[in-house]
Amino acid sequence: MKERFCVPSASILMLLKNVDGKVKVLLQRRQNTGFMDGLWDLSCSGHVEHGESMSQAAVREAKEELGVVVPLDNVDFIVFVHKREEEWDLTYCNAYFVCTEFSGEPRVCEPHKCSEIKWFGLDNLPDDLINDRKLALKAYREGVHYIEYGWNK
Repeated sequence: MKERFCVPSASILMLLKNVDGKVKVLLQRRQNTGFMDGLWDLSCSGHVEHGESMSQAAVREAKEELGVVVPLDNVDFIVFVHKREEEWDLTYCNAYFVCTEFSGEPRVCEPHKCSEIKWFGLDNLPDDLINDRKLALKAYREGVHYIEYGWNK
């Protein structure tokens, strides 16, 4: 019998900061995860755990992956991406959030999953950023709040 109700959800947080009048986003380079390794990803991301809201997951992931404290009231929803990765046979419900105020200096706290972190200007993103993350950033800049990615239209 086909398994039902098994689409995972993930929370992705973008940490932003203003440097000399320019907005920068923190990116992390993935490694050893088995998914998109070697590519840049947004600041932090992870699965939503049982009994946890998507915004709570974003706060937890910021602490686990980057060692920063993000107050829940500083996390703002920006876009929901219903994503299908045919190559991986995966479907995800991804909620993207943004945060501009946090405590601590971001650092790599999970070196087995992340090889480096770096701040990039929103207008100077690396070419090897994960595709749906690029779309989420574009949606953020354009005020779009829902995207379907990877579905045959």
